Amino acid sequence: MAEPPLIMVLNGPNLNLLGTREPDIYGADTLDDIAGRLEDEAAALAVRLDMRQSNHEGHLIDWLHESAAPAERGGAHAVIINPGALTHTSIALRDAIGGIATPVIEVHLSNIHARESFRRRSHISPVVHGTIAGLGPEGYSLALRAAARLKR
Repeated sequence: MAEPPLIMVLNGPNLNLLGTREPDIYGADTLDDIAGRLEDEAAALAVRLDMRQSNHEGHLIDWLHESAAPAERGGAHAVIINPGALTHTSIALRDAIGGIATPVIEVHLSNIHARESFRRRSHISPVVHGTIAGLGPEGYSLALRAAARLKR
């Protein structure tokens, strides 16, 4: 019997500080709180979840490359990524996403388009399947439901 599809959830710089970092913008939920809810939702959707966080751009790029492997070698059905501030600065992350066939959904807790002008431009959005911004932790849940239905 085949394993259920794998959805990778990648979180970038400073997302390990959720719950304490600017809760008026990012909310009171920690990344562990979000992960717990997503695990429950993944079980209901019959998908496996692999949630990771790094403050290092290279880790995120390596994990994106890993996601592109065939499923039998640990590749992912889809990726959900909250790149944090790398959204606005990283051409390398953009190129990594654009260079893989794995569908990627971009998620932001806050509405990046309603914030400071430097946060309004995403280098990531042009190369992802879709973007969800401004819905808080619910954005991850919406992305998970969408990712579970995508074709790879």
